[in-house]
Amino acid sequence: MTSSPLNPPHTDAAFLAALPTLPKVLLHEHLDGGLRPDTLWALCQQADIAVPCDGPEALGAWMAANADSGSLLEYLKGFDLTVRAMATVPAAERVAFEAAEDARLEGCVLAEFRMAPSLLVGPDLDAADAARALMRGLKASALPTGFIFCAMRHESAWMTLEMARTAIALRDEGWPVVAFDLAGPERGHPAHKHAGALALCREAGLALTLHAGEADSGDRVLEAGQQGARRIGHGIHVMHALEPLQQTAWLQQARAMGLHFEVCPSSNVHTGAVPRLEQHPLPAMLQAGLSASVNTDNRLMSRVTLTDELRTAHTRLGLSPAQLRGMTLAAAQASFVDAAVRDAAVQAVEQGWSAWA
Repeated sequence: MTSSPLNPPHTDAAFLAALPTLPKVLLHEHLDGGLRPDTLWALCQQADIAVPCDGPEALGAWMAANADSGSLLEYLKGFDLTVRAMATVPAAERVAFEAAEDARLEGCVLAEFRMAPSLLVGPDLDAADAARALMRGLKASALPTGFIFCAMRHESAWMTLEMARTAIALRDEGWPVVAFDLAGPERGHPAHKHAGALALCREAGLALTLHAGEADSGDRVLEAGQQGARRIGHGIHVMHALEPLQQTAWLQQARAMGLHFEVCPSSNVHTGAVPRLEQHPLPAMLQAGLSASVNTDNRLMSRVTLTDELRTAHTRLGLSPAQLRGMTLAAAQASFVDAAVRDAAVQAVEQGWSAWA
């Protein structure tokens, strides 16, 4: 289902009024893409990092403009600044804590945040300590959270294997590492190049959610599922097969694998994965019987909140309140956190969204 700004879908005023206070679940948010502009500005000032403009508001606008490029590679350049600003233990803790608090204050009852700790490595900080700092920040918030340990897919298979070992070791120490992910430039860096690391995670019982089908073709989604992923970051090109028979086969396989798609509508436009919001395939994904949820990806870069994205899904993609309730419930059910925390979130969503069933 698509719509045009000249002929917008019917919207439910009562639902839009209630939306800010409805319980929400966030599964796909990068910590290094979700800094508050004033925090990024302050951290850059403390570390004497040159910034391209003057003041937090201008810096936030610059980050958003740079991200809205229509290219994933250009979009990712904004992270060069954020990871430099985060590359100390206090900075990493602050950013993670504020991300969790921002999600809690807009009604999230459960959130999973992700990052590649290797991006923060320097002379005084290794990947394990960087991950611990991020997780200490998350744990300082009252919001139930989990941490998804990312590796950068363009790095060597050896490095990814080391990151997988680190993630598993931290999980075994009692830290809330709930899953492992491959992030970064997708095209030219397929998941199977890191099969060893992904197998290690599977054998250790660490869940997998892999970026796939965002900047590369839809068959990468099925590859990710074959590598053991239970959730897919973005995955929207699973709807863009060249032939009808191929499309049918892709969808059958995705459903059979039980994949859950962490969809980020605004980000998909900004990276060029989708030409414009009204052409986003999320409604078609639901119609095809895929399990999906609405997520933010990078709040700073896309200048969105989860409330914004849910509102957009209703007003511009035409999804009904009942469909949004279903996706929020699916997100809670697909979470990798402990069963008790997950069940509590499911109950909160069922009760909080009861008027929109």
